[in-house]
Amino acid sequence: GISENLGGSPTLTAVLVILTGITGAVIATPVLNALGLKDWRARGFATGVASHGIGTARAFQVNPVAGAFAGLGMALNAILTAILAPLVLSLF
Repeated sequence: GISENLGGSPTLTAVLVILTGITGAVIATPVLNALGLKDWRARGFATGVASHGIGTARAFQVNPVAGAFAGLGMALNAILTAILAPLVLSLF
């Protein structure tokens, strides 16, 4: 709905969100391992913010604490995006 109100394509938005989630779910664990990030809270939060629902589901599979923080990150990202996207668009 937000995408449509801002003049975007809801279908394209949905496809890109799903693609981002799949990509994040596949590469988040190897990338975070390569970076040496050991804190499950930080790993989960980063995955939730970047990878949406699919990444959050994957975080729950890896570690319950990571999954909880992924859900928190995803929710906060959604709220902030819904508030900030119209404000940023109005500047252009």
